[in-house]
Amino acid sequence: MTKVNRVLLIIIDSVGAGALPDAPEWGDAGSNTLGNMAAARGGLELPDLGRLGLGNIVSIAGTPPAAAPAGAFGRMALASHGKDTMTGHFEMVGVPPTAPFRTYPEGFPPDLIAEFCRRTGLPGVLGNTVASGTEIIKELGEEHLRTGLPIVYTSADSVFQVAASEESFGLQRLYDICQIARDLLAPPHRVGRVIARPFAGSDATTFKRTSNRKDYAIEPPHMLLDDLREAGLSVMAVGKIEDIFSGHGITFAEHTKDNADGVRVIHQCLDRQESGLIFANLVDFDMLYGHRRDVEGYAQALIAFDKALSGIKAKLRPDDVLVITADHGNDPTFPGTDHTREYVPVLLYGQTIRPGADVGTRPTLADLGATVADLLGVAYGGAGTSFADLIRSEN
Repeated sequence: MTKVNRVLLIIIDSVGAGALPDAPEWGDAGSNTLGNMAAARGGLELPDLGRLGLGNIVSIAGTPPAAAPAGAFGRMALASHGKDTMTGHFEMVGVPPTAPFRTYPEGFPPDLIAEFCRRTGLPGVLGNTVASGTEIIKELGEEHLRTGLPIVYTSADSVFQVAASEESFGLQRLYDICQIARDLLAPPHRVGRVIARPFAGSDATTFKRTSNRKDYAIEPPHMLLDDLREAGLSVMAVGKIEDIFSGHGITFAEHTKDNADGVRVIHQCLDRQESGLIFANLVDFDMLYGHRRDVEGYAQALIAFDKALSGIKAKLRPDDVLVITADHGNDPTFPGTDHTREYVPVLLYGQTIRPGADVGTRPTLADLGATVADLLGVAYGGAGTSFADLIRSEN
């Protein structure tokens, strides 16, 4: 069998594949990002993903099961307590959080906000509530411009988000106060991410978030990316991957504006010759469409990704493996604006992968981290069990 020299791991953010058994405990019974979205619009045709085996994992109207899938396929359960970006990505690289990240459904405690203001020199903040990022900018953006006070908000995820105008507040100043917040939100608070949310515009009719978002994540323990780098392999991060892992184990990183920009950078990484891992997150599915419950926008983003796959696959070398998966669900047909607790699909493709191999239902996303390490021949000390032997081609 040809040795695997490089793995391209693409996270199609929030593309879930059906409710987990414990979904009712999260209020997510019946959630199914792919299945429900396809049904809601009378079908969803994803021919290239379908050829890889996506329709063999979950029932998708318009994308039937492939009689002879070109790739290996299966689904993975999120074993950790959570349904957010940090939990999914950390579990995937072999370090499932031992305790859930803290959330603040009533907003942040007054003493925490007071300490944030003391450390930043701010006279106060606006908001301090659970809110949609786009809606709270419409609601408080003009007051922010008048007062100069940043907008602080959170969600069902473990996030401390700060929105401010790039022009009047200043982008670097926003980054600076978010770094202060990151230092402040250590245990016992244990917030997964602080997120800078810059926006532009002069009033509620013109406010729009810019592409200069920046995430400040909690520091991860030693994990897969560290193992790869210590073995002398490259780890190229595309999109928000560098932020999620606070730069740990990463040898090259490029942030992206949207899914199309992410695909562009993936092509650039494929043109390079390094051995190791290309780790990309395409966030539009989640950020622009899942949280906003935009079924058609979500579907069109998936159709665009499906069309982009042929160009990506054409650049794969004989010793490359393509992996496509997700970190959690975000069913756009579901009530509310939160993530949904679902299985995630996993598709693997390449000349070293046995077509039609069914890896079944994996009990944890950590199995993927173990498998990536196994394929690349790297010693791995994280959680999970490799399924590499189930997918290796015998050629």
